[in-house]
Amino acid sequence: MSKRTATETLSEGQAFSKASGSGVRRPAATNNEMGEFEDQWEDEIESDEEVVDAGADEDEGMDVDGAAEDEDAPAPARTAYIPGSHTLGADEVLEADDSVYIMRHTLNVRWPCLSFDVLRDGLGDGRQRFPATAYLAAGTQADAAKNNELLVYKLSSLHKTQRDADDSESDDDEDDDALDEDAVLEYRSPLPSGSGLPPPSQPYYTATWSETGKVHIWDVRPLIEGFAMDWAASGPGALRLLTGDVHAKIFLTTASPTGFTPLGQPFAAHTSSVEDLQWSPSEPTVFASCSADASIRLWDVRAKGRRSVAALTDAHESDVNVISWNRSSSYLLVSGGDDGALRVWDLRSVKQTGLPATCPRPVTSVEWHPTEDSVFAASGADDQVTLWDLAVEQDEEELGGADMAEGDVPPQLLFVHQGQKDVKEVHWHPQIPGAVISTAFDSFNIFKTISV
Repeated sequence: MSKRTATETLSEGQAFSKASGSGVRRPAATNNEMGEFEDQWEDEIESDEEVVDAGADEDEGMDVDGAAEDEDAPAPARTAYIPGSHTLGADEVLEADDSVYIMRHTLNVRWPCLSFDVLRDGLGDGRQRFPATAYLAAGTQADAAKNNELLVYKLSSLHKTQRDADDSESDDDEDDDALDEDAVLEYRSPLPSGSGLPPPSQPYYTATWSETGKVHIWDVRPLIEGFAMDWAASGPGALRLLTGDVHAKIFLTTASPTGFTPLGQPFAAHTSSVEDLQWSPSEPTVFASCSADASIRLWDVRAKGRRSVAALTDAHESDVNVISWNRSSSYLLVSGGDDGALRVWDLRSVKQTGLPATCPRPVTSVEWHPTEDSVFAASGADDQVTLWDLAVEQDEEELGGADMAEGDVPPQLLFVHQGQKDVKEVHWHPQIPGAVISTAFDSFNIFKTISV
């Protein structure tokens, strides 16, 4: 983000410049100075055409072109806007610097969607071509409970918003228009039972919480073209769903040929509400949970008594809001809390490792990159989405052996994205490398940066 005043609107954001001259008249050359090159037909200059500065006598002998001097003066160095360390003036606004975005789109919605998930599609993995397309499933936060619904969104015409420096100047007008084309947001809601649609051969299940305390499981497959919960990463015939409630209990629901069956005995060890759940990416019977009791716990569904097998009792200073289990390095877990801290845990020793990072407001979402095991995204109540890379280390020579001062930018912080109000959740797109999707009270954002 770059900072500029709201009055700086001339010439594509460049401010007005002032040109001031000294008004000094250069002394006329004498005949002796001309020597053999003297022009015998000397030009005559009428005195009423001369402009003489009142202070010329005082400044006589100075030969300075003030306007040229101003033009040669170096422009003020551009600095990055660091949230928390810069205060915007009354006439200043933030404007996104699109030179650091490969793609950036804002999609407004009727009702806020405070939680969503990215749906895998059949358009291929590792997609790099534009325009891009993405599918989401989200639940609304409407003005009344009766107006809430589960929606399947299609985001299309997601054009590249950054033009490469080596792009040909001979691009036709059609290509130029395509770059400026607005993204398209379409949505549908699951059809009620009895609609006459034949049952699909491969259902696509989505689970939602409701204000009634019930968990609903939906099949959204017909809608797709071409609080704490998590699905197990297994086949359709062995689906398992974890849900946690405000009474510190965790429930396991399994799929069977006749439907879904919740197990009678819950998992119980937390002393306050369960905030987030994550299945292990490498062990199908193991999962992790975090709670408002400031703890993170590990569980095994085979354990007797439905008790946790390991615990980080003081993982944060207050509520632990979110956790994410690294899919590439399954011994790494990242957590975010109400204390604003982001912490990375090595589960081999059950100890915190790296990332001395703290946000000014509570952390609302974290997620590891699907393929880069050192990179993760986070969002917070400070209206920011941040990208981090644990592989980046502080240069000890630059630091001079001193500790980081308050307000210094951590070297692991790659990128700060802003522009939304009250960001609630962030996800990487698993099939579009580097694409990040975030939801907030006012909109969805989908963007891809030059950093990841």
